[in-house]
Amino acid sequence: MSMETTAWTQLHSVMNAQDGGPKGRPFARATLRRIAVFARPHRRRIAQFVFLSILTALLAVATPMLAGSVVNAIVGGHDEGHVIRLAVLIAVIALAEAGIGLLARWLSANLGESLILDLRTAVFDHVQRMPVAFFTRTRTGALVSRLNNDVIGAQRAFSNTLSGVVGNVVTLILTLAVMLTLSWQITLLALVLLPVFVLPARRMGSRMARLQREAAAHNAAMGTRMTERFSAPGATLIKLFGRPGDESAEFAERARRVRDIGVRTAMAQSAFITALTLVSALALALVYGLGGYFALTGTLKAGAVVSLALLLTRLYAPLTSLAGARVEVMSALVSFERVFEVLDLKPLIDEKPDARAIPDGPVAVEFDDVRFGYPSADKVSLASLEEVASLDTRGGAEVLHGVSFRAEPGQTVALVGSSGAGKSTIASLLPRLYDTDGGAVRIGGLDVRDTSAVSLRATLGMVTQDGHLFHESIRANLLLARPEASEADLWDVLTRARLDALVRDLPDGLDTVVGERGYRLSGGERQRMTIARLLLARQRVVILDEATAHLDNTSEAAVQEALAEALEGRTAVVIAHRLSTIRSADLILVVEEGQVVERGTHEELVVSDGRYAELYRTQFGAEGVVEAA
Repeated sequence: MSMETTAWTQLHSVMNAQDGGPKGRPFARATLRRIAVFARPHRRRIAQFVFLSILTALLAVATPMLAGSVVNAIVGGHDEGHVIRLAVLIAVIALAEAGIGLLARWLSANLGESLILDLRTAVFDHVQRMPVAFFTRTRTGALVSRLNNDVIGAQRAFSNTLSGVVGNVVTLILTLAVMLTLSWQITLLALVLLPVFVLPARRMGSRMARLQREAAAHNAAMGTRMTERFSAPGATLIKLFGRPGDESAEFAERARRVRDIGVRTAMAQSAFITALTLVSALALALVYGLGGYFALTGTLKAGAVVSLALLLTRLYAPLTSLAGARVEVMSALVSFERVFEVLDLKPLIDEKPDARAIPDGPVAVEFDDVRFGYPSADKVSLASLEEVASLDTRGGAEVLHGVSFRAEPGQTVALVGSSGAGKSTIASLLPRLYDTDGGAVRIGGLDVRDTSAVSLRATLGMVTQDGHLFHESIRANLLLARPEASEADLWDVLTRARLDALVRDLPDGLDTVVGERGYRLSGGERQRMTIARLLLARQRVVILDEATAHLDNTSEAAVQEALAEALEGRTAVVIAHRLSTIRSADLILVVEEGQVVERGTHEELVVSDGRYAELYRTQFGAEGVVEAA
């Protein structure tokens, strides 16, 4: 390794380490123990990796010594065979070093990628168990960063830092021992010059880290801006209300700052590398000068001078790397702690060990004196994931106050009321997106907290007002409900959802990609797709949360036809602002401020002239109320 390469390596390692690890951060023994748990399945590969790193260090020191022996053989007038044998030995060591290096690299990559797999899988599985409140508060980009940047940062502890520390310690000890046996004067001279090489690297690394962070902040801002502006809703908003000139100017300003930082970074790097290369050249000149003097005075062999010069490069590399090893280790620990921080979040909803399956056949839905308050942020989220200084401790205030009702098997219960009255909150307790604080929610006579997740998902389906679809094919979006469904099953539910003609006309049929959030389809088509998915799942209880809230009359009519198909023979809980859609419900509940204030059929509630009649009058006028009565 040349001096210039060593300088670049040291600058890069210190710069990255300073960027990740805060100064003075103490070692956390609990973190180290948890790292050991993740590393335990890979201990054999770790041992092999460490052994190969030590072997590589031994071979690295052997080559300079053999080079010095060649020079001594030439100066001493040895026969050609001796020189050739030494040269062949150098070649064999070089080949062995290359082969061992490739094998060590394979082990390093295998170990690092296996660790990434374990960590990512653990975080992904854990996040899936988190309640909906976690996702409503967390910034998606910050959460994805834990699965990408922080996991990769933790992986470096095994693939880079571990091998670097072991190999550099062995190389340093062997190199110093050999150099001291050759010439203790030159060895001390090399060590005296070490601070001139190391200290500028650390200072420049800190400066480079600041530049990197500044550039990363601007790049992140540009990325966020592009993500918002390039999404379908964002692009529409910009076209309607945006000022393209101002948007372009603001983006260009940030891009110019990134350019300027890039130029400053490149010049600082070049100046630093040039200075260190000059220092290393002067160090070599001193070694050759002092070593040559000793050789001419007969106190040192010529080959020893060559060996010392070659060993000098092998001395600075491990010394400078070890000087920044602590910061690199702390950076890796920070990454591990950020990953463990997510894993330590306790899911609010856990399945009981003795969870039971919901009984077969038609089932009733019952709310028994249900009380509920949304959890505060400190129970479901992290400040770092919300990108705030501290979490909002507000929360826990009761929003449902003793809600009770029962939907018999096959019946439809409708929830109506003002916005924010608690209707969607009631609906979210049925699929156990949240757990109640008091009372019980039962399906088929079984408390949902005592049911298994598999049984609950197989029994209950939900259609929300946004009709969310993944950026995948129509086939993939449908098979989410029942992966084993056949082609005939898919076309059957599309026909029942009044979508078969549309899908047949698409260029790729079932394999047509619907776009992000399904934006290649209209609002009514998206809603019918979610209804088709519900039909495919064949669930016995259906929740409709404002399924037709944002549709025009034509789309609503098509969706209502599909909904009639979906609700047939099923127990249903329907939330609707348009009272015309729930007139035929078996039971209508009027919810206000978290309480059921009225209940009855449409005709009964209109005649009683209470809150429901007021809502009905608002939508249809006094004539509509009289006609309904």
